[in-house]
Amino acid sequence: MMPLLTAPHGGHPSWAHALSPGELDTTHDVILYLEGITVFFDGFRALNQLTLHIKVGELRCIIGPNGAGKTTMMDVVTGRTRPDRGVAFFGQRLDLTKMSETEISRAGIGRKFQKPTVFERHTVRENLELAMKGDRRVRRSLRGSLDSEAQGRVGEMLERIHLKNDAHRPAGLLSHGQKQWLEIGMLLVQEPRLLLLDEPVAGMTDEETERTGELIRSLAETHSLVVVEHDMAFIARLGGRVTVLHEGSVLAEGDLEELQSDPRVIEVYLGR
Repeated sequence: MMPLLTAPHGGHPSWAHALSPGELDTTHDVILYLEGITVFFDGFRALNQLTLHIKVGELRCIIGPNGAGKTTMMDVVTGRTRPDRGVAFFGQRLDLTKMSETEISRAGIGRKFQKPTVFERHTVRENLELAMKGDRRVRRSLRGSLDSEAQGRVGEMLERIHLKNDAHRPAGLLSHGQKQWLEIGMLLVQEPRLLLLDEPVAGMTDEETERTGELIRSLAETHSLVVVEHDMAFIARLGGRVTVLHEGSVLAEGDLEELQSDPRVIEVYLGR
């Protein structure tokens, strides 16, 4: 069990110091640190003293009923929503509450929404190239084309996301599942350290779901991942630790098998 990293008097944790975006210190083996996060929307507590620690290289699944705070939690991590209270750090030193969405993305947090957003008139390859061109770390020629190394990365990504044979197809002609893979690939070419995946298998066929599970498990070898999902069978295949949210707080954590026999989890979520 990982040690609790406390923030004195509700402020920044003792190991937190100023660091420029783009650098990441994970010497405490924690890549995402949320402590006491509270968010109000017109008097309603979307998050209520939420505390969550994600370790480096961990695959964590988040479940919970509608309105439990799953989307708001991801909004806080990516800078779309500012918490009213609490501490949010990426690594030991990057204070997410003081960074813009763009800064957070460039620091190494990538988010895939439930509905895929790809450039449908462009080919699959062009989508990956456009995503890579948006990353300032990638070298380009004066005409804006990617260098040979970057082109090689695009080729490798096409194979990894099972779209090598569809590289020259317009993205709009892909199936729903293939669009999900493409969007994941568009995030991966920017080399994030932490990936947030929102219901990655919603609307997929059984075959697409199986391939997506294989992809996510392979990503867990090189990335930290937070997966929000309702499909319990899919979560069981992914393995790893599961967090249950309810009314904006962590209700329970543990292996899925343990949680499925937890009376509290059955009452608020699994029994519905």
